Amino acid sequence: MASCEPLGPSNDLPATRSDPAPPSAAQGLPCRVPPGDRRELGWFSWLFCRLAARVWGVPEFHLFTVLAQHQRLFWSWGPFAAVLLRRGRLPGADTELAILRVGHLRGCEYELQQHRRIALRRGLDAQAQAAIFGWPQSGGLSWRQQVLLAGVDELVTDRGLGDETWRRLSGFLDRRQLIEFVTLVGQYDALAMTLTTLGVPMDYPD
Repeated sequence: MASCEPLGPSNDLPATRSDPAPPSAAQGLPCRVPPGDRRELGWFSWLFCRLAARVWGVPEFHLFTVLAQHQRLFWSWGPFAAVLLRRGRLPGADTELAILRVGHLRGCEYELQQHRRIALRRGLDAQAQAAIFGWPQSGGLSWRQQVLLAGVDELVTDRGLGDETWRRLSGFLDRRQLIEFVTLVGQYDALAMTLTTLGVPMDYPD
């Protein structure tokens, strides 16, 4: 299990930022909340985290062993997150495109490390992922993908969608998919903030 020393309190006030992006990736910040063990997670949550790690093929699934220390929050958030990731109405490739773009914009290495792998299984190869990260300068993306990326960027930077972007998205997504798309981007934006701020350790060695 990865270990870290939580930071103590500080009297220093943080500098204000006009840029909405975080200062660095989760990988570059200290581990502020160490992953929990069996005593801190409780037997059921600990066993669940062990099973999740086995499914994901990692020694420990640090997102879960950190968040599960707040059990009521964890067990409320988990089903919601699972629906967006696995049981949503968006095609899997669209879901991963949005998540990768959010992780890229927010500089969240944990999110990117996890979802680069998932995206490969959902039809986004290394070349497509590079294009997602490099857009709008990069080529090789369909018009649909570019409209989705524009929507992600606008939601993350402006905290909403203008009428023109909404109209373009509506040309590809039905009403339920539009609801899901906005919720998906918001969920992974919030998760990137949580991962980065708490300094959740990476799961894979790369």
